[in-house]
Amino acid sequence: MNYKADIAIIGGGASGLVAAITAKRKNPRLSVYILEALDRVGKKLITTGNGRCNITNRNITIDRYHGENSSFSEYALGKIDQGYTENFFSSIGVPFVSEGDKIYPASLQAASVVDCLRFECQRLAIEIICNCKINEIKFKKPFILFSDNDTISADVVICCGGMLSGGEKVGSDGSLFRILKNYGFKGVKASPSIVQLKTETEFVKQLKGIKVDAVATLFKNNRAVKSEFGEVLFCDYGLSGPAILNISREAHRTEGEYFVALDLFPSLTEETLYEMLCDRVKLLEYRKLEEFFTGMLNKRLGQVVLKYCGYTLHTEVKELATKDCKRIANALKSFTVKVLSNTGFNNSQVTAGGISTDEFDPKTMVSRRISGLYACGELLDIDGDCGGFNLQWAWSSGILAGESAVSFLGDKK
Repeated sequence: MNYKADIAIIGGGASGLVAAITAKRKNPRLSVYILEALDRVGKKLITTGNGRCNITNRNITIDRYHGENSSFSEYALGKIDQGYTENFFSSIGVPFVSEGDKIYPASLQAASVVDCLRFECQRLAIEIICNCKINEIKFKKPFILFSDNDTISADVVICCGGMLSGGEKVGSDGSLFRILKNYGFKGVKASPSIVQLKTETEFVKQLKGIKVDAVATLFKNNRAVKSEFGEVLFCDYGLSGPAILNISREAHRTEGEYFVALDLFPSLTEETLYEMLCDRVKLLEYRKLEEFFTGMLNKRLGQVVLKYCGYTLHTEVKELATKDCKRIANALKSFTVKVLSNTGFNNSQVTAGGISTDEFDPKTMVSRRISGLYACGELLDIDGDCGGFNLQWAWSSGILAGESAVSFLGDKK
């Protein structure tokens, strides 16, 4: 089929849907098309927040965003902020509720967010063409977009095709990234972010299923890269949980030796912990080491920490000397495992890297080299921490791109 659009939006994910709605609301006379590779829009959005859709965060600050030039995101996030986002979603029937700083739809259903976005597209007569994966773009005026079955000409193109996280089942194959790179746009290395870490398993495998609140610090070549407090989940392959997901971005993004150190008692200094252990030895001298931490720490975790320090669990507690208490206190403050890799793009929530932000104007999302070409969302080299930050970037950049595209077209009917 051949189609003619004023605005063609490649990708029916979070940023593509809000870009389309914003553009059509601003000028209802324009023909706006969403071109989606899968059989329906919003498949990746449905999976966010464990199906509950962590739609934004109360504390959107620039330090929660990353990329070669993370400040690129500042204008969009400031103009289309959390309050603007709440008003936008309220207008399509999605009120917000909060859990701490995290904000969710009142339904606590990501699918309902997709439905309401889709209903608004229908109300505005936005054309959605599914099973329309764009394989080629002719960058001329008008733009010509080719899929296996369709050809679409458009005066404006907004690229919202995402990257690689979640895999092809949610439409994330990086094909639009490759098309733009092949045309000459500068790309920044893509790697999984907000992803579980594979580690040496000698000790963590024994702790499978245990969750602890800890400070997790990622080290590269013995230099601390990033720390995060939160829940850590021990798995048979390594480490997961919010604290791990938020430090995972830099692990093996560049060459080096990586380790994660867990502070299992972040509220106590090592000296205070040492004194507590010395007192505990005196109090519980009649116990075996296998019961030394019973009542103070998860029993299995305590036993593994002692084995990590080189002790035999059948040793009597009274045999611990002052130097032993120092060693154990140090292990509790810095339980360290080597990071081997991560669990890959299919298991990651977002992709670090993308098309360089140097190629686009942060105030409009328009290409600096091709007028009428816009990009937003995960496709650009901007990614946020876990907790609603990436969806806020999708909303902010998508809405800004939609507004800018209409302004570019002017008063065209």
